[in-house]
Amino acid sequence: MVKLVESMTGDHPARPCLVFSNDPEAGALERAKSLGVATAAVDHRPFGKDRAAFEAHIDKHLVDAGVEIICLAGFMRVLTPGFMEKWAGKMLNIHPSLLPKYKGLHTHARALDAGDAEAGCTVHEATAELDGGPILCQARVPILSDDTTDTLAARVLVKEHIIYPATLRRFAAGDRARIDHTG
Repeated sequence: MVKLVESMTGDHPARPCLVFSNDPEAGALERAKSLGVATAAVDHRPFGKDRAAFEAHIDKHLVDAGVEIICLAGFMRVLTPGFMEKWAGKMLNIHPSLLPKYKGLHTHARALDAGDAEAGCTVHEATAELDGGPILCQARVPILSDDTTDTLAARVLVKEHIIYPATLRRFAAGDRARIDHTG
């Protein structure tokens, strides 16, 4: 989130207007405030299994803030197809694997357990399919012989901080072509 907010300056075609969390205690909210970005939080727990009611509250915050593009970053709730459909074509996500490999959780452990030679991250349009949607950008990192999930995650995070802001810039300008990041 911080890298996205920091990138939206100068001639960037987008500006941050809201950082939202389902955890009112999320550290990102304080960080966003310190960067001058409005924040909102709706705790999902009181809604129980009523995901539609929870999402209606999210949607109200997004609409009231004038959000045009949603960038998911660490939002660990599965959104319903109805919510996803409303925001179709306006929502990005970053995932710490080379999709379509390793959708879901524990991506680094899964790559290591499989003996993969490389790992990476993917920015994609978010759709109702978990970690699905058109891939907009990927970055790769080699898996080293002494890698742990933590060391691999740290190297992938460096790439995430590069490709997510760059992909948002292109997406906000209307460019949805896929690119692979090298370097």
